[in-house]
Amino acid sequence: MSFRVEGKTKVLALVLPSVIAATLWSASRPGPSTGAGELVPTAPMHAARASHTSTLLASGKVVIAGGFAGSGSERNPYSSIEIYDPARGTFSLQGRLTVGRSGHTATLLKNGKILFAGGWGEFGPQPSAEIYDPATGLSVATGDMTVPRGGQTAMRLANGKVLLTGGEESEGHILAEAELYDPATGTFARTGTMSTPRSAHTATLLDDGRVLVAGGSYGRYPAATILKSVEIYEPATGRFFPTGNMLVARHKHAAVALPGGKVLVLGGSDNRDWNGTYLSAELYDPRAGRFTATSDMHWARFKLPDAVVRMENGKALIAGGAGRPEIYDPVTGTFAAVAGALDTARYFSSATLLGDGRVLVTGGYGAGTRLKGPQSTSLAWIYRP
Repeated sequence: MSFRVEGKTKVLALVLPSVIAATLWSASRPGPSTGAGELVPTAPMHAARASHTSTLLASGKVVIAGGFAGSGSERNPYSSIEIYDPARGTFSLQGRLTVGRSGHTATLLKNGKILFAGGWGEFGPQPSAEIYDPATGLSVATGDMTVPRGGQTAMRLANGKVLLTGGEESEGHILAEAELYDPATGTFARTGTMSTPRSAHTATLLDDGRVLVAGGSYGRYPAATILKSVEIYEPATGRFFPTGNMLVARHKHAAVALPGGKVLVLGGSDNRDWNGTYLSAELYDPRAGRFTATSDMHWARFKLPDAVVRMENGKALIAGGAGRPEIYDPVTGTFAAVAGALDTARYFSSATLLGDGRVLVTGGYGAGTRLKGPQSTSLAWIYRP
């Protein structure tokens, strides 16, 4: 059997035979405890969400915003916001975005407020942005981005400004341009341009304040060009510079900074999408400017850009893109399966490190079937190290 993916690079209109979906899940069923911590359910969200954002506040609470319910609702994303309280283990509704957003970005600013930018809406990628104040539960518009973006990355720099890179401007038109948001003026301005357009890429803050931008793709599926090229943004000059390529061309992958300054890049897929997902992972060394291989994961994963987090012990939790989470240990360079599992493989879910060292995992959509497209979930889980 074959299956296909239609529409945007971000997620949507997936058609997957039920037999393949069952195979994906059977490969992810939980086994015995491995000593790598455990995943347990917590209270569900008020809405089923995928391609949403999850942001930790200084108070220890988590802001969940936007996303979409599943196949057929891509053009009608949520504007609702809910707050997770780790002390109570529950979600509560608090405020709304000014517009519905999915595939947007959320960045915690130095003043404790959150910048929400872009994402897909009723008419495709949006240029609008807004500032959410957790103290009041209100979100108000700020200056528009210089271009509409969906599926971009956003990273707060040491100077407090926010760097946004790539994403989709319109159907099939991928951006190479980057821009900066200045909280002092509430405006966006162009900065350097990447060497190539990128969507479904990653951006990782390095220890020296530069930003590593890796992989991604441009063009329309199934003829999209998947990238192994990598570049670094230097805030001091506002320019992008090439660095060593990844060992494998990847998009819809994940990346996380590790203790000591290296960056773990894992999973993703080639231009076969569901048929071309990766088990492999690699490490970028900023000092050497090159990538080297590390151990493979236990399960192939993709569509997990926001579902990988570095924990307090320096290990990385990989919580999305498959049904079973796993832990990467940078000391041994190996992956270990976590006890417990999600209800099924979840894509475009989120994982957020809490103040007490646990991790909140929320939402995501399942693979779907031939008769019923992918549906998001309201389920949430807690990872306990």
